[in-house]
This record gives sequence, structure tokens and C-alpha cells, in this order.
Amino acid sequence: MKRILILFTSIFTLIPTFAQSQAEIDRWYNKGVELYKQGNYTEAVNWLRKAAEQGDAYAQNNLGYCYQHGLGVSKDYTFAAILYRQAAEKGLAEAQNSLGILHLNGEGVAKDYAEAVKLFRKAAEKGHASAQYNLGGCYYNGWGVPSDIAEAVKWFRKAAEQGYAPAQCNLGVCYENGLVDYNNYDEAKKEAVKWYRKAAEQGYALAQLYLGYYYKQGFGVAKDYTEAAKWWRKAAEQGYARAQCDLGSCYFVGSGVPEDRAEAVKWWHKAAEQGDAEAQYRLGECYHKGQGVPQNYTEAVKWYRKAAEQGYDDALFGLGEIYYYGDGVSQNYAEAVKWYRKAAEQGYARAQFNLGLCYYRGRGVPQDYTEAVRWFRMAADQGNADAQYNLGVCYYNGEGVPQDNDEAVKWYQKAAQRGYEPAQNVLKELGKTW
Repeated sequence: MKRILILFTSIFTLIPTFAQSQAEIDRWYNKGVELYKQGNYTEAVNWLRKAAEQGDAYAQNNLGYCYQHGLGVSKDYTFAAILYRQAAEKGLAEAQNSLGILHLNGEGVAKDYAEAVKLFRKAAEKGHASAQYNLGGCYYNGWGVPSDIAEAVKWFRKAAEQGYAPAQCNLGVCYENGLVDYNNYDEAKKEAVKWYRKAAEQGYALAQLYLGYYYKQGFGVAKDYTEAAKWWRKAAEQGYARAQCDLGSCYFVGSGVPEDRAEAVKWWHKAAEQGDAEAQYRLGECYHKGQGVPQNYTEAVKWYRKAAEQGYDDALFGLGEIYYYGDGVSQNYAEAVKWYRKAAEQGYARAQFNLGLCYYRGRGVPQDYTEAVRWFRMAADQGNADAQYNLGVCYYNGEGVPQDNDEAVKWYQKAAQRGYEPAQNVLKELGKTW
């Protein structure tokens, strides 16, 4: 690699070649661009190289892009940086922006946020939309400059007003999050919708996703599930996993589209294969319950586990259920407790209740009423009626806590108010109301 780098550097910086007319250089460059558009990257590189050797900034920039992305040549960020720098030093905004990105990511050059900002600013001040967007991102995140939201919004707006979709989307986010000085919350949401729509109509998947959320919730627009599904479909068809998951949910419940659980499974499968944790969980649940696909516990465990490994609490709980009841696996209370505990420690109320029940019954753990009460209380405080009722039972029986009828009635009433029939029946027997 070192030998190649020296050779490459010498080609572009040391070896003088006989001067060519600008017309001839332009012909080489245009030929390279034409071949690039045709997908003939190897030949494109040959023609771009000829023009680049004559110092043509546009050819140097485009050839740098080929090296950066491995088009017609082996990917090589170092070569790309050399070429971008040569073009950037000639004042080409596109190359300044591209070199700034390499410095931002530490690809082919040292990671240097301050240098990235310097390059982005040079290009941004020439009106380069992507550089304006990148400079805004640096101000937003505090990369190479002190964090300054107002300055970030300023640069996002400059790029957005040129029609740059990522900046339009980011400007929408700024309005949504109250980062733009706006007195009226509803008007800020409408402004967010305006910018999301501009980006979405250009096919920007993230903006399509966000616009779908706005239609679902009725933020800044009239609530419209059909429109939500429409925009999620556009993003989903571009392979955007989060939109695929949301579109699957639409089909599962018939929100904005006809209910079709097989279609829901199709979209969840696409998202799950890209690693979307919610989609993995929902796909596992479909296999677990036989919804939209034939029941298959092996597949259920597989997809629950993938989501659980990302810490998705529903999947952690789902795995606990699989092992507790022995659905397609050997019943294993200890393994169930392991997964319930993981979900419970993330504050998942149903898992907290089930873990408490395992301690109460001594399943998978030694029986421990005190520990059962602790977990019941955590779930009860979140409004879980099962836990509220069982906490009442513990107070009534003096299990894990001192016996206290008044405290028992209090928790029975909380559960009864949520429509929990066993609690209502106990209160009737005790002559209490709820």
C-alpha cells in the first residue's frame, strides 16, 4: 500500500506532463462523466485520470469520489483524500465538502472536526448546499465548534431553501423539537410538516417516515391514517426498516389499509432482517401466536431472541413466556426468570409482576415472599392490575409484609377500579366499595 501511495502521489504532484488544450481536457473529463453515467466505472476512471493529471479540479474531485466509493478502482480513502485536497485547494466547493466529510469520519485522513468545519465553511459560504447542511450538523452536535443551535438552524435553512432534502428534514426536526423561536406550538408543528413534506416529496425516506407519524398523530395536519400509511409505504419501498415496521403495523390492525396479517408479516420480515428490534419482536409474536403465518415456536424463539439481544423489553418478556409455559421448548422456569428479570429491570411492568409471581410460587427461584412483594409493588405502582391485586393478597395474608387489612383493601380497590374482576369479588365479600 505504501508503494502505491508514493506512485499515486507522484503521478498527481511530481510528474509534469505536456500541456493539453483546455478543450482536450474537457473532452477527457466529459468522456469520463459519460462513461460513469453508463455504469462503466473502470473506463470512466481512465478518462478522469487523464484530465486529473492535467490539474483539472472537477476531474480530480470525481476521481476522488471513485476512490472513496470503490467505483472502477479498489476503495482507497487515502487516495480519495489526496485528490479531494488537490481540487479543494483550487477552490472547488464540492471537493472541500467531500474532504471535510473524510476529516469528520477519519477516513484516509486524521479525524479532525475543526478541519472539517473549516472546509465545510469554505464550501458553505460559496452556497454549496451539502456543505451548509454539514456545517449545520457540526454546530448542532458541537463538532469542531461550540454547540450553537441557532447557528445550526441558520445553515440548515440555507441548504433547505436550496431544496436540499436532508436539510429540509433536519429543519423540520428543529421546528418539531422547539429549537426554532416560535411562539405558537401548533404553528411550529405546521412548519415542521411543511419542511418534512418538501423533503418527502423528493423521496427522502426519513422525512417520509416523519411525515407519516405526523399524519398518524394529527400534528400540524388533520389525522389521517391513510396518508400515514401512504408515506410509510414510500419509505418502506426504499428499504427503510423503521417505515417497513410501521407499515406492517398498519396492515396488522387495518389502520389506513385493509387488515391483512400476512402482509403485516411480510413487511415485518423485511424490517426484521435489517435488524429492527420491534419488527423482530412482532415477527416472533406472529410465529408464537400463529398470526399471519402458521404457528412455529422455533421461529418465534429465534426472532424474540434477536430482538431480546438488542434489549427490546417486549421480546425479553416474550422469551420469558416461551420458557415459562414450555411453548416449543422444554419448560424451564429458571430460564423464564432470567428473561423476566431482564425485562423487569428495564421497568417492564408485566415482567415485574411475573417475576414477583415466580418468587411467590418458588418457580425458577427459591420462594421468597419479600422479593415477591418488591416486584409486585414495582408493577403495581405502574398501574398493573394483576400486581395490585396480588400485592393486596400479600398484605391480607401477611406474606412478605406485616399483615394489614387496610393496605390490602387499598390495593384491591386500585385493581378493582381497573376492572379487575377477582379484586371486585374480594371487595364484595369484604363489604367494601371501589
